[in-house]
Amino acid sequence: MNLTRIFGIHAAQAALDYSANKITKVWVDNQRQDKRLSSLLEQLRSLGLVAEKCDRKRLDKMADGKNHQGIVIEVEMPGVHSENELKHRVKTMSEVALFLVLDQVQDPHNLGACLRTADAAGVHGLIITKDNSSGITPTVCKVASGAAETVPVYQVTNLARTLRWLKEQNIWVMGTDGDTDQSVFTADLTIPLALVMGTEGTGMRRLTREQCDFLVKIPMAGKVESLNVSVAAGIMVYEAFKQRRL
Repeated sequence: MNLTRIFGIHAAQAALDYSANKITKVWVDNQRQDKRLSSLLEQLRSLGLVAEKCDRKRLDKMADGKNHQGIVIEVEMPGVHSENELKHRVKTMSEVALFLVLDQVQDPHNLGACLRTADAAGVHGLIITKDNSSGITPTVCKVASGAAETVPVYQVTNLARTLRWLKEQNIWVMGTDGDTDQSVFTADLTIPLALVMGTEGTGMRRLTREQCDFLVKIPMAGKVESLNVSVAAGIMVYEAFKQRRL
């Protein structure tokens, strides 16, 4: 069981909306009273969950000094998988590999959307970095609409090293870059593939880019410079899905 403590009004509401049956404990500021917090507590009581009242100092400690807005909850979340589990998956899989790699994507909404698309397109797993990345949160689960339980998320410490290892297993590493010449629609995506998406604005880090076997772009007809990372990932993985189905 992967028990995680989350805090704040929005995070608590997301947990209630998506995984209310997985909430195990609730702590609330015994001095704070406002409409949003009262509404949350009423929803929790309707589920048979009684919040433990405590002082602000205890909540501050639970939240590592961050803004908890008077509430901390403990919830069972889908666990992330280790690098060793990724290696076992790669070595034992019989299908043509398709992994989606997110290089320090921090927005939980983007991670959740990528998981949902990955599930629909048959992606074998998401690979994320341990640092400067969103983990599995109630917001991620809410946006993913169930895909956080069906698509394994592998968390790695050194992404460049992991990509080198994948290449040693005959998996091609394809990066995305708006300045390259090759369109994703003309690339061969039927090969064993790890598709790397960088963060919006900065893209892939230098060491990540250096591990890519080739780069592709999504052709753009309008004036915007880039797409949201989850939208771009959806276009990429569905192109792979289409080519493999054909």
